[in-house]
Amino acid sequence: MTTTTTTTRQPGGLTPLAKGLITTAMLVSAGFATRHFVPGLFGGKQSTAAPASVPPKADLSSVVSTVPPPSPVPTVTPPTSDKAGCPDVPETRMLIWAWNAQQGLLFANGGPEATEGSLMCKNGVHLKLIRQDMVDQMQAELIKCAGELAKGHADCTTGAHFAAIMGDGSAAFFAAINPALTRVCPDCTAEVIGSAGYSRGEDKFMGPMAWKQHPAASAGGLVAGYLRDGDWNIAMKWAGDNAICNNPDETTYDPSCLNWVAASDYIDAGAKYIAGACEDRPVVTSGKRTGKTAHVCVNGVVTWTPGDVNVAQGKGGLVSIASTKEYIYQMPNVIIGLRRWDRAHRAQVTGLLRAMTDGGQQVKQSPAARQRAAEISATVYAEKDAVYWAKYMEVVNDKDKLGQIVELGGSSVNNLADNLHLFGLGADGRGVQKSIFAATYTVFGNIVVHYYPALVPAYPKLETIVDTSYLQELAAQAPVVVPAEIPAYTAADPVNDAAKEVVGRKNWEINFESGSDRFTPDATKVLGELYDQTVVTRTIVEINGHTDADGDAEANRELSRRRALAVRDYMAQRSPVSFPLSRFRVMGFGEDSPIAPNDSAANKAKNRRVELVMRAK
Repeated sequence: MTTTTTTTRQPGGLTPLAKGLITTAMLVSAGFATRHFVPGLFGGKQSTAAPASVPPKADLSSVVSTVPPPSPVPTVTPPTSDKAGCPDVPETRMLIWAWNAQQGLLFANGGPEATEGSLMCKNGVHLKLIRQDMVDQMQAELIKCAGELAKGHADCTTGAHFAAIMGDGSAAFFAAINPALTRVCPDCTAEVIGSAGYSRGEDKFMGPMAWKQHPAASAGGLVAGYLRDGDWNIAMKWAGDNAICNNPDETTYDPSCLNWVAASDYIDAGAKYIAGACEDRPVVTSGKRTGKTAHVCVNGVVTWTPGDVNVAQGKGGLVSIASTKEYIYQMPNVIIGLRRWDRAHRAQVTGLLRAMTDGGQQVKQSPAARQRAAEISATVYAEKDAVYWAKYMEVVNDKDKLGQIVELGGSSVNNLADNLHLFGLGADGRGVQKSIFAATYTVFGNIVVHYYPALVPAYPKLETIVDTSYLQELAAQAPVVVPAEIPAYTAADPVNDAAKEVVGRKNWEINFESGSDRFTPDATKVLGELYDQTVVTRTIVEINGHTDADGDAEANRELSRRRALAVRDYMAQRSPVSFPLSRFRVMGFGEDSPIAPNDSAANKAKNRRVELVMRAK
């Protein structure tokens, strides 16, 4: 079958918009002409940004990874044939980025097109994988397919049936594309059906060591990045976790906040740092110009592999401040399809997911499968070689140009159990509305709406953009024999825990009944935000309770401890799998650590707080 789907790549390492979140969507008219929905959402200068502020708290689960037990699943001999495996089956097309999290999917396919003996062909799916790094082109190809379906065709011979992006950008992706799809084909809106894997370290926020050791030192920093995408999200979460102000206007400079330089892509972000890029900018305070001008130079970067490798080898001097190694659930790969096509071709959708998740399990357990997946990656992506893709599947500690150790790379693949866990269908049985994916979707959707309300005033409700019925069908057809990879925590160790790196430290205003550890009704919203922000991380969670100086000091210490325990119990009861009790360290400081003098009602209210400290494992 001949198709008109095209691949767009940019020169310079891995393509510039690879894994870019939320660029602009495209609308197809009767002749399939396109236009941008939200021009300038990524990478360009904005005049519609909100005032500088601390990013909304983004809590994502944190965990300590463990090696899964030996798999009872037989290892499959990797097929090596390049011959088309199921040409008699109608072709299904998926657009993907160059991303190691998809190695299970690539292994299952055997090559750019499903090969002889591949898991895809065995499951009745003739899948064609096409590298496409431009999000707007992904959207345009989905809309082309929807246009054919709207004309009454059972299938589409142009465009794409599926696209794979990062989950933390999906809220803005759907906000852009689904209104356009609705106008083309009302029941062809885009939906998430599953996940191939995760970024587990390769996406990162890089800065001077001083920022890592003392987050407040990042105030006045100038960070280069492809703005409003996934790597930018990492910096936003870190800033929110550490109460650091963010200035979203990349044309001004606020010495009390993080500031931004718009890069054309993630490679350019690193290049600006390496070249020592500087600008003269008007100085602002709380969004208001002071009449002064500052000469400022790039001293931080948000990027992903190989952008981080370029920074390390080209100049050095920066370390990983925060990455998807700590925020392990921030960036799931999500497979997006068209609702009408999915429901009309249910066997193909479930077959694709079965092959992909089985392929993920093979990559997890078999070195031969992982090597074959790396070889297929080099072919499908037409970039680098198998050695590169195999090396950076793991987090690698390399020396930079200055001899400093830097973490580079890191991804993981998903089996069926990992998918069930991500979408709330696993051991917790919470359902998708209370799932890890729900937290990722809403946390980062809220961040974009917060800073750019004119560009993204709202995003679709979760229940309208995800369909877990295909995964549920797979789980019902065969028992899950290999568990999800879920972090395990060890019991508290006061000496060693205190030496572990602090990833985030922030005070939360959680209201309790007077003299009690019972939450007031208005505490529910804040607790929900805290849960969502923490559930996407892999950190040890310290919960420290504090009071004002009224009353007996010892009674205050005990009350603060009980309130901290109440917060712990809320999180543990909501998800025992993500928040086992061994993950927490709980302390009550009473009135011993005030952040303001206890000389007024307002200051006493500041001192009555719960502090959340996230430490790396």
